Amino acid sequence: MKCFTTYLHLSVFAFILFSCDFSVQQYKTIDGFALGTTYHIIYNDGQKRDFQPAIDSILTVFCKSLSIYDSISIITKVNRNEPVEVDDFFVTVFNHSREIYDISAGVFDISAAPLFDAWGFGFKHKEKITPQIIDSLKKIIGMDKIWLEGRHVVKIDSRISLSMNAVAKGYSSDVIAEWLEAKGITDYLVEIGGEIRCAGKNKQGKIWAVAIDKPEDGNMIPGENIQAIVQFTNRSMATSGNYRKYYIEDGQKYAHTINPKTGYPVTHSLLSVTVFADDCMSADAYATVLMVLGVEEAEKFLNNHPELDAYLIFEENETMKSWCTPAVQKMLRK
Repeated sequence: MKCFTTYLHLSVFAFILFSCDFSVQQYKTIDGFALGTTYHIIYNDGQKRDFQPAIDSILTVFCKSLSIYDSISIITKVNRNEPVEVDDFFVTVFNHSREIYDISAGVFDISAAPLFDAWGFGFKHKEKITPQIIDSLKKIIGMDKIWLEGRHVVKIDSRISLSMNAVAKGYSSDVIAEWLEAKGITDYLVEIGGEIRCAGKNKQGKIWAVAIDKPEDGNMIPGENIQAIVQFTNRSMATSGNYRKYYIEDGQKYAHTINPKTGYPVTHSLLSVTVFADDCMSADAYATVLMVLGVEEAEKFLNNHPELDAYLIFEENETMKSWCTPAVQKMLRK
Protein backbone atom coordinates (compact mmCIF):
# COMPACT_ATOMS: atom_id res chain seq x y z
CA MET A 1 0.00 0.00 0.00
CA LYS A 2 1.41 3.34 -1.04
CA CYS A 3 0.57 6.19 1.28
CA PHE A 4 3.08 9.00 1.54
CA THR A 5 6.14 7.79 -0.38
CA THR A 6 6.65 6.04 -3.67
CA TYR A 7 9.81 4.23 -2.62
CA LEU A 8 10.64 3.33 0.95
CA HIS A 9 14.33 4.13 0.82
CA LEU A 10 13.66 7.66 -0.39
CA SER A 11 11.83 8.66 2.76
CA VAL A 12 14.31 7.69 5.46
CA PHE A 13 17.15 10.16 6.04
CA ALA A 14 18.16 9.06 9.52
CA PHE A 15 18.30 5.79 11.39
CA ILE A 16 18.11 4.96 15.07
CA LEU A 17 21.10 3.55 16.88
CA PHE A 18 19.60 0.53 18.60
CA SER A 19 21.35 -1.34 21.38
CA CYS A 20 21.43 -5.11 21.75
CA ASP A 21 21.29 -4.94 25.54
CA PHE A 22 17.85 -6.21 26.57
CA SER A 23 18.64 -6.56 30.28
CA VAL A 24 15.84 -4.17 31.17
CA GLN A 25 12.89 -6.18 29.94
CA GLN A 26 10.18 -3.52 30.16
CA TYR A 27 11.54 -1.83 27.04
CA LYS A 28 9.72 -3.09 23.98
CA THR A 29 10.58 -2.54 20.32
CA ILE A 30 7.96 -2.77 17.60
CA ASP A 31 8.53 -2.46 13.86
CA GLY A 32 6.00 -2.23 11.11
CA PHE A 33 4.89 -0.84 7.79
CA ALA A 34 2.54 2.11 7.50
CA LEU A 35 2.06 5.32 5.52
CA GLY A 36 4.00 3.84 2.60
CA THR A 37 7.13 3.50 4.73
CA THR A 38 8.46 1.72 7.80
CA TYR A 39 8.20 2.59 11.46
CA HIS A 40 10.31 1.72 14.50
CA ILE A 41 9.04 2.42 18.00
CA ILE A 42 10.71 1.75 21.37
CA TYR A 43 8.90 2.33 24.65
CA ASN A 44 9.34 1.54 28.32
CA ASP A 45 6.26 0.00 29.89
CA GLY A 46 6.30 -1.73 33.25
CA GLN A 47 3.04 -3.47 32.32
CA LYS A 48 4.69 -4.94 29.18
CA ARG A 49 1.70 -4.03 27.03
CA ASP A 50 1.77 -4.68 23.28
CA PHE A 51 0.67 -1.45 21.62
CA GLN A 52 1.33 -2.53 18.04
CA PRO A 53 -2.28 -3.44 17.07
CA ALA A 54 -3.58 -0.10 18.36
CA ILE A 55 -0.77 1.86 16.69
CA ASP A 56 -1.37 0.10 13.37
CA SER A 57 -5.06 1.01 13.61
CA ILE A 58 -4.28 4.67 14.32
CA LEU A 59 -1.89 4.87 11.36
CA THR A 60 -4.46 3.24 9.07
CA VAL A 61 -7.02 5.91 9.97
CA PHE A 62 -4.32 8.57 9.56
CA CYS A 63 -3.56 7.32 6.05
CA LYS A 64 -7.27 7.38 5.16
CA SER A 65 -7.23 11.07 6.01
CA LEU A 66 -4.03 12.47 4.52
CA SER A 67 -2.63 10.12 1.86
CA ILE A 68 -2.79 11.33 -1.73
CA TYR A 69 -2.00 7.75 -2.81
CA ASP A 70 -5.22 6.41 -1.28
CA SER A 71 -8.04 6.71 -3.81
CA ILE A 72 -10.70 7.15 -1.13
CA SER A 73 -8.80 9.25 1.42
CA ILE A 74 -10.17 12.57 2.57
CA ILE A 75 -7.40 14.56 0.86
CA THR A 76 -7.95 12.67 -2.40
CA LYS A 77 -11.65 13.52 -2.30
CA VAL A 78 -10.76 17.16 -1.61
CA ASN A 79 -8.45 17.15 -4.62
CA ARG A 80 -11.20 15.63 -6.78
CA ASN A 81 -13.66 18.25 -5.54
CA GLU A 82 -15.94 15.63 -4.06
CA PRO A 83 -18.14 16.63 -1.12
CA VAL A 84 -16.43 15.48 2.07
CA GLU A 85 -16.15 16.53 5.68
CA VAL A 86 -12.55 16.69 6.81
CA ASP A 87 -11.46 15.08 10.09
CA ASP A 88 -9.30 16.29 12.98
CA PHE A 89 -6.08 15.01 11.37
CA PHE A 90 -6.79 17.03 8.24
CA VAL A 91 -7.78 20.18 10.14
CA THR A 92 -4.66 20.07 12.32
CA VAL A 93 -2.24 19.64 9.42
CA PHE A 94 -4.04 22.17 7.22
CA ASN A 95 -4.06 24.87 9.89
CA HIS A 96 -0.43 24.28 10.89
CA SER A 97 0.61 24.30 7.24
CA ARG A 98 -1.16 27.62 6.75
CA GLU A 99 0.71 29.02 9.75
CA ILE A 100 4.09 27.94 8.38
CA TYR A 101 3.09 29.19 4.92
CA ASP A 102 2.66 32.65 6.46
CA ILE A 103 5.83 32.47 8.56
CA SER A 104 7.91 31.32 5.58
CA ALA A 105 6.37 33.89 3.19
CA GLY A 106 5.00 31.12 0.98
CA VAL A 107 8.12 28.94 0.84
CA PHE A 108 6.21 26.11 2.54
CA ASP A 109 3.03 25.48 0.57
CA ILE A 110 0.95 22.31 0.62
CA SER A 111 -1.04 23.67 -2.35
CA ALA A 112 2.04 23.29 -4.58
CA ALA A 113 1.03 19.72 -5.49
CA PRO A 114 0.44 20.61 -9.20
CA LEU A 115 4.08 21.69 -9.48
CA PHE A 116 5.35 18.39 -8.09
CA ASP A 117 3.12 16.52 -10.53
CA ALA A 118 4.35 18.59 -13.47
CA TRP A 119 8.00 18.02 -12.56
CA GLY A 120 7.48 14.26 -12.13
CA PHE A 121 7.70 14.09 -8.34
CA GLY A 122 4.00 13.49 -7.71
CA PHE A 123 2.00 10.49 -8.88
CA LYS A 124 1.14 11.81 -12.36
CA HIS A 125 3.26 11.63 -15.49
CA LYS A 126 5.90 14.32 -15.85
CA GLU A 127 5.08 17.14 -18.25
CA LYS A 128 7.36 18.80 -20.76
CA ILE A 129 8.14 21.90 -18.72
CA THR A 130 7.89 25.32 -20.31
CA PRO A 131 7.80 28.80 -18.71
CA GLN A 132 4.17 29.03 -19.85
CA ILE A 133 3.23 25.86 -17.95
CA ILE A 134 4.95 27.11 -14.79
CA ASP A 135 3.23 30.49 -15.02
CA SER A 136 -0.13 28.77 -15.49
CA LEU A 137 0.38 26.49 -12.48
CA LYS A 138 1.51 29.31 -10.22
CA LYS A 139 -1.91 30.93 -10.70
CA ILE A 140 -3.57 28.07 -8.82
CA ILE A 141 -0.94 27.74 -6.07
CA GLY A 142 -1.01 29.54 -2.73
CA MET A 143 -2.79 28.92 0.55
CA ASP A 144 -4.56 32.24 0.20
CA LYS A 145 -6.62 30.46 -2.48
CA ILE A 146 -7.93 27.65 -0.27
CA TRP A 147 -9.36 27.62 3.24
CA LEU A 148 -11.59 25.79 5.70
CA GLU A 149 -15.16 26.70 6.53
CA GLY A 150 -16.03 24.43 9.41
CA ARG A 151 -15.33 20.89 8.20
CA HIS A 152 -15.36 21.78 4.51
CA VAL A 153 -12.58 22.91 2.17
CA VAL A 154 -13.27 25.93 0.01
CA LYS A 155 -11.24 26.68 -3.14
CA ILE A 156 -11.29 29.67 -5.43
CA ASP A 157 -10.38 27.38 -8.34
CA SER A 158 -11.37 23.72 -8.73
CA ARG A 159 -7.90 22.88 -10.15
CA ILE A 160 -6.26 23.56 -6.77
CA SER A 161 -4.94 20.40 -5.13
CA LEU A 162 -3.05 19.60 -1.95
CA SER A 163 -0.21 17.34 -0.88
CA MET A 164 0.71 17.04 2.79
CA ASN A 165 3.68 14.74 2.20
CA ALA A 166 6.13 17.33 3.56
CA VAL A 167 4.43 17.47 6.95
CA ALA A 168 2.18 14.44 7.46
CA LYS A 169 4.84 11.90 8.42
CA GLY A 170 6.17 14.24 11.07
CA TYR A 171 2.67 14.72 12.40
CA SER A 172 2.11 10.96 12.47
CA SER A 173 5.11 10.65 14.82
CA ASP A 174 3.49 13.30 17.04
CA VAL A 175 0.18 11.45 17.03
CA ILE A 176 1.76 8.17 18.12
CA ALA A 177 4.03 9.85 20.70
CA GLU A 178 1.10 11.67 22.28
CA TRP A 179 -0.93 8.46 22.29
CA LEU A 180 1.90 6.71 24.16
CA GLU A 181 2.08 9.57 26.64
CA ALA A 182 -1.66 9.22 27.24
CA LYS A 183 -0.96 5.59 28.16
CA GLY A 184 1.53 6.74 30.79
CA ILE A 185 4.68 6.09 28.74
CA THR A 186 7.48 8.57 29.52
CA ASP A 187 10.47 6.84 27.86
CA TYR A 188 9.98 6.31 24.14
CA LEU A 189 11.30 6.88 20.66
CA VAL A 190 8.92 7.00 17.68
CA GLU A 191 10.38 6.94 14.16
CA ILE A 192 8.09 6.91 11.14
CA GLY A 193 9.74 7.21 7.75
CA GLY A 194 12.80 8.88 9.31
CA GLU A 195 10.83 11.48 11.28
CA ILE A 196 11.54 11.11 15.00
CA ARG A 197 10.04 12.17 18.30
CA CYS A 198 11.49 10.95 21.57
CA ALA A 199 11.27 11.50 25.31
CA GLY A 200 12.95 10.22 28.45
CA LYS A 201 15.82 7.76 28.15
CA ASN A 202 16.77 4.55 26.38
CA LYS A 203 17.21 1.14 27.99
CA GLN A 204 20.73 2.05 29.12
CA GLY A 205 19.43 5.07 31.01
CA LYS A 206 20.94 7.48 28.48
CA ILE A 207 19.34 9.98 26.12
CA TRP A 208 18.57 8.75 22.63
CA ALA A 209 21.25 8.64 19.89
CA VAL A 210 20.33 9.03 16.21
CA ALA A 211 22.54 9.03 13.12
CA ILE A 212 22.28 11.48 10.22
CA ASP A 213 23.20 10.02 6.84
CA LYS A 214 25.90 11.53 4.64
CA PRO A 215 24.02 13.15 1.73
CA GLU A 216 25.90 11.54 -1.14
CA ASP A 217 24.37 10.49 -4.44
CA GLY A 218 24.08 6.72 -4.34
CA ASN A 219 23.81 6.56 -0.55
CA MET A 220 20.44 4.85 -0.72
CA ILE A 221 20.60 2.70 2.41
CA PRO A 222 19.92 4.57 5.67
CA GLY A 223 22.72 4.10 8.18
CA GLU A 224 25.27 2.79 5.68
CA ASN A 225 27.29 6.00 5.43
CA ILE A 226 26.95 8.30 8.45
CA GLN A 227 27.65 12.03 8.58
CA ALA A 228 27.04 12.62 12.29
CA ILE A 229 25.43 11.20 15.42
CA VAL A 230 23.26 13.40 17.60
CA GLN A 231 22.05 12.73 21.14
CA PHE A 232 18.84 14.35 22.37
CA THR A 233 15.59 13.78 24.21
CA ASN A 234 12.19 15.42 24.73
CA ARG A 235 12.34 16.81 21.22
CA SER A 236 11.62 15.96 17.60
CA MET A 237 13.86 15.61 14.56
CA ALA A 238 13.21 15.54 10.82
CA THR A 239 15.55 15.51 7.83
CA SER A 240 15.05 16.65 4.27
CA GLY A 241 17.50 16.25 1.41
CA ASN A 242 17.96 16.17 -2.35
CA TYR A 243 20.41 13.32 -2.72
CA ARG A 244 18.01 10.39 -2.98
CA LYS A 245 15.10 11.66 -5.03
CA TYR A 246 16.07 13.33 -8.27
CA TYR A 247 16.46 12.67 -11.98
CA ILE A 248 18.83 13.83 -14.71
CA GLU A 249 17.43 15.11 -17.99
CA ASP A 250 19.53 16.52 -20.83
CA GLY A 251 22.51 16.60 -18.50
CA GLN A 252 20.67 18.67 -15.87
CA LYS A 253 19.92 17.34 -12.39
CA TYR A 254 16.42 18.05 -11.10
CA ALA A 255 15.88 17.54 -7.37
CA HIS A 256 12.50 17.01 -5.73
CA THR A 257 12.75 20.17 -3.60
CA ILE A 258 10.72 22.77 -5.49
CA ASN A 259 10.38 26.43 -4.62
CA PRO A 260 6.64 27.20 -4.85
CA LYS A 261 7.39 30.88 -5.40
CA THR A 262 9.45 30.27 -8.56
CA GLY A 263 7.88 27.01 -9.66
CA TYR A 264 11.29 25.42 -10.28
CA PRO A 265 13.44 22.86 -8.42
CA VAL A 266 16.13 24.47 -6.28
CA THR A 267 19.69 24.53 -7.63
CA HIS A 268 21.69 25.72 -4.62
CA SER A 269 24.45 23.89 -2.73
CA LEU A 270 22.41 22.72 0.27
CA LEU A 271 22.29 18.91 0.30
CA SER A 272 20.56 18.01 3.54
CA VAL A 273 18.83 19.70 6.48
CA THR A 274 18.02 18.16 9.85
CA VAL A 275 15.70 20.24 12.02
CA PHE A 276 14.99 19.88 15.74
CA ALA A 277 11.75 21.26 17.17
CA ASP A 278 9.36 20.60 20.03
CA ASP A 279 6.95 18.77 17.72
CA CYS A 280 7.75 16.60 14.73
CA MET A 281 5.18 18.21 12.44
CA SER A 282 7.04 21.50 12.73
CA ALA A 283 10.44 19.84 12.36
CA ASP A 284 9.23 18.13 9.18
CA ALA A 285 7.80 21.29 7.65
CA TYR A 286 10.73 23.55 8.55
CA ALA A 287 13.21 21.04 7.13
CA THR A 288 11.46 21.61 3.81
CA VAL A 289 11.50 25.38 4.30
CA LEU A 290 15.25 25.42 4.90
CA MET A 291 15.94 23.12 1.95
CA VAL A 292 14.13 25.56 -0.31
CA LEU A 293 15.93 28.59 1.11
CA GLY A 294 19.51 27.37 0.73
CA VAL A 295 22.44 27.77 3.11
CA GLU A 296 22.68 31.54 3.60
CA GLU A 297 18.94 32.20 3.82
CA ALA A 298 18.48 29.14 6.03
CA GLU A 299 21.03 30.49 8.51
CA LYS A 300 19.25 33.85 8.56
CA PHE A 301 15.89 32.13 9.08
CA LEU A 302 17.25 30.10 12.00
CA ASN A 303 18.71 33.21 13.60
CA ASN A 304 15.21 34.70 13.59
CA HIS A 305 13.60 31.51 14.96
CA PRO A 306 15.44 30.43 18.13
CA GLU A 307 12.76 27.82 18.81
CA LEU A 308 14.33 25.78 16.00
CA ASP A 309 17.73 24.11 15.76
CA ALA A 310 19.30 22.61 12.67
CA TYR A 311 22.23 20.78 11.12
CA LEU A 312 22.95 21.77 7.51
CA ILE A 313 25.14 19.81 5.09
CA PHE A 314 26.19 21.58 1.89
CA GLU A 315 28.77 21.52 -0.87
CA GLU A 316 31.41 24.19 -1.21
CA ASN A 317 34.23 24.02 -3.76
CA GLU A 318 33.40 20.35 -4.37
CA THR A 319 33.84 19.64 -0.65
CA MET A 320 31.08 18.58 1.72
CA LYS A 321 30.77 20.90 4.71
CA SER A 322 28.37 21.35 7.61
CA TRP A 323 26.95 24.11 9.77
CA CYS A 324 24.76 23.84 12.84
CA THR A 325 23.14 25.93 15.52
CA PRO A 326 24.89 26.05 18.94
CA ALA A 327 22.39 23.67 20.54
CA VAL A 328 23.04 21.02 17.90
CA GLN A 329 26.78 21.47 18.37
CA LYS A 330 26.26 20.31 21.95
CA MET A 331 24.20 17.33 20.76
CA LEU A 332 26.90 15.96 18.45
CA ARG A 333 28.62 12.82 19.66
CA LYS A 334 32.36 13.41 19.52
